[in-house]
Amino acid sequence: MIESFQGQDLDAHYLGFFDCFNRQLFYEAHDVLEDLWLKDRHGADGNFYKGLIQLAGAFVHLQKNRLRPAAALFKLALANLAAYPPRHYHLDLAAVGDLARKWLEELERSDFSLNPLTAARVPRLTLDRTFI
Repeated sequence: MIESFQGQDLDAHYLGFFDCFNRQLFYEAHDVLEDLWLKDRHGADGNFYKGLIQLAGAFVHLQKNRLRPAAALFKLALANLAAYPPRHYHLDLAAVGDLARKWLEELERSDFSLNPLTAARVPRLTLDRTFI
């Protein structure tokens, strides 16, 4: 799958993350991006990749109906992504933050008794090619 994204402007693993995430393959999204994170975990983008991995991990927990661990990962993702500009690597981080906060708020509002992830309601992440 990663091979299909080779030769594009952005890293194939990064693009593969979004492809997997938007197909609700959250574990695979996490796994694909981990290759980039391992190379840069102590670098300038380490926490950026970690935050996206945590976001995907939160949805893995929702798929498994583990609501409190999902909430914890949403919080970690928000904290890790907060240090980056509103747009980073063609991603609108303000929108990503809004998405994570919305899902977290729904979990907390239901006192972790209702899983907001359903077949009809799934998250999506999009890259904006106009921003560098």
